[in-house]
Amino acid sequence: MRALAVSLLVAVALAGTAPAQTPYYAGKAIELLVPTAVGGATDILARFFAPFLERHIPGNPSIRIRNMPGGGTLLGMNWFAANAKADGTMMLASTVSSQVAYILRNPAVRYEFRKLKAVLVNGSGAVFYASPQTGLRRARDLAGASGLTFGSLTPPGVELPALLAFELLGVQPKVVFGFESRGPIRLAFERGELNLDFQATFVYASQVLPLVRQGKAVPLMTLGFIDERGRMVRDPSVPDLPTVYEVYQQIHGLKPDGLLRWKAYAGLVAASWTYGRALWVPEGTPEEALRDLRAGVDRMTADPEFRRQAEQVLGPYPVLRGDRVEQTLHRNMTMTLDVVKYIRETIRTKYNQHI
Repeated sequence: MRALAVSLLVAVALAGTAPAQTPYYAGKAIELLVPTAVGGATDILARFFAPFLERHIPGNPSIRIRNMPGGGTLLGMNWFAANAKADGTMMLASTVSSQVAYILRNPAVRYEFRKLKAVLVNGSGAVFYASPQTGLRRARDLAGASGLTFGSLTPPGVELPALLAFELLGVQPKVVFGFESRGPIRLAFERGELNLDFQATFVYASQVLPLVRQGKAVPLMTLGFIDERGRMVRDPSVPDLPTVYEVYQQIHGLKPDGLLRWKAYAGLVAASWTYGRALWVPEGTPEEALRDLRAGVDRMTADPEFRRQAEQVLGPYPVLRGDRVEQTLHRNMTMTLDVVKYIRETIRTKYNQHI
């Protein structure tokens, strides 16, 4: 009887002990597709996130980055849409250019962001600055200024919010197209070939602020930053500078809300800068995989070492878990036809560029 009682107790104890659940990613690898060349901003961020995600996603999957540049990111984006497996082992890094192409309904786009699930989202801002030789001392001086020259890629992509800001404020710079990236544009500014520029805030902090201290550049304003309520607020990286929204009020004495030009500008800032870069997996990815990916993002953003390094690499811009901002992201990337038409027509008729 005693042996039977012991056996029953053991059986009850075992019945109450659930076996440990094996993490979905145990023994698995993730291929992270980056649709740009090695060394670009998106590639740098993907390589920054990868080791932390390996450490914090339950099961500790290895992450291999695969670069597929071409077509202004469209080659890699379209390939992922057509070929990615929905089993959680393939991930995509979207770029500012890929999101702008999607927003403006580029006919070469074969991907649909609503058929992707966001894993994490990160953004940044940008600062406008001018040469002292322009006579500009503050952003409101842009109204009526002449002789301004600004550099852009061909066709414009990341610069589109800047060109729309000029339209909104009534600024008429000569835009020089043909640059391959904003790095050469900054160097052209330093050589005196251009006298008006804007750069991402982390580039501004590392490369342009020394020029400001030397009296070779005058900071003017920022693109602004769209908060979670959809309001344009000051950029957290450079809160001492006004936003385009504020400068419009300084120049015109009223708010731009409701204007088609403002809707186009604010929409592009939100989609291509505030929420400008994200990691995605295909629609249909198993819920177990999504659960562990979200847990990995939560653990990563709570990691003191990640926070320390992120302060240097990302600045004050938060890393947001994808499912928490996915609806906002989709909303910002869905512009009405009149706004899309306005952007395309403005760039075509004023700059003879087709996007």
